[in-house]
Amino acid sequence: MSVSDTAEEQPIVNKNKRFRKDKPWDTDDIDQWKVEPFQSTDMVAGPLAEESSFATLFPKYRERYLREVWGAVTRGLDTHGIACTLDLINGSMSVRTTRKTSDPYIIIKARDLIKLLARGVAIGQAVKILDDAMTCDIIKIGNLVRNTERFVKRRQRIIGPDGSTLKAIELLTGCYVLVQGNTVSAMGSHKSLKEVRRIVLDCMKNIHPIYRIKELMIRRELAKDPKLATESWDRFLPQFRKRHLTSAQKSAKKRGEQEARAEVQAQVQAHALAHPNPAVANAGSRKKKVYTPFPPAQLPRKIDIQLETGEYFLKKHEKEERESAKRKQNQREVTAQRKAERAEAFVAPIEEAEPTVQEKVSKKRKRAKESIVDEGENAEERRKHKRERRRE
Repeated sequence: MSVSDTAEEQPIVNKNKRFRKDKPWDTDDIDQWKVEPFQSTDMVAGPLAEESSFATLFPKYRERYLREVWGAVTRGLDTHGIACTLDLINGSMSVRTTRKTSDPYIIIKARDLIKLLARGVAIGQAVKILDDAMTCDIIKIGNLVRNTERFVKRRQRIIGPDGSTLKAIELLTGCYVLVQGNTVSAMGSHKSLKEVRRIVLDCMKNIHPIYRIKELMIRRELAKDPKLATESWDRFLPQFRKRHLTSAQKSAKKRGEQEARAEVQAQVQAHALAHPNPAVANAGSRKKKVYTPFPPAQLPRKIDIQLETGEYFLKKHEKEERESAKRKQNQREVTAQRKAERAEAFVAPIEEAEPTVQEKVSKKRKRAKESIVDEGENAEERRKHKRERRRE
């Protein structure tokens, strides 16, 4: 075997991958993204060396509810070795690790739990955050819109009529979503929370949630087809065109319209000069107004009119009497008009009188005479036709 043959047999290896080695333990059936649950036996080094704690404030209206459910919160955290405190004087909740804490990350979950409780989430839903597969995201929307009315409208747009939009978001993303005050609390997987955050922030930027909901529905149907798993879905997803123009775009559009209008006007004038029409010219001259550099005469004020009519010098009771007299006069006119309208229904319609016996007899005689004359004329015409045929 020659040197050239050995060189041809050796595969060409990429320079960046030449030091990579095969991993026989890494097979296709292994899920790289699977999070293994943390067991108490995994803490080989013993209990935590130092205490970690988190605290959060809660609004005044949540105090009564938190006092009622604090027993359930304590029981839920005790199973994971976390201690909790409710401070009603300062209006705060705090959690801390103990010697019994076996999971070092559970304190972060406990912090999320008290945050969710402060933001209005019910205890039955908030306790689910302690599971490893569940995460949460509290989206702040209070400082995204300056105008209060606009903020309220856009926040209501997330909820939708009778909560229909919020329900659609929950069904498509598999998350729990709660809109409360200046925040939106969401619970679910990392991927779903990313979608919820995108929908909420876009809604506050004046992009309706229905566009994102449509896209999610299409993605959900495409995911069912295994043939499209390795293909791009861009050709299936809707491309929504942005219709809101910036100030520069608006001014450019306005200039374009003005230029087009001026061009059309110039064409009309050129056509009028080429084909003059005296009737049109006279009509245009009649409608043309004479330009005057002086402004129109100022209209009289209300006080000036009162001074002219003498109403300004009347006393208060005299003015009231005058107003009441005017009101009564108007009432009388309206009453008379309505009476006339109602009386129209009782006016008898004009009836035509039936013809008398003499009129009926005269009509019959007239008809008989007309019929006789017609018959005579018809007979003469028939005779003429016969004579013409004989001659032929």
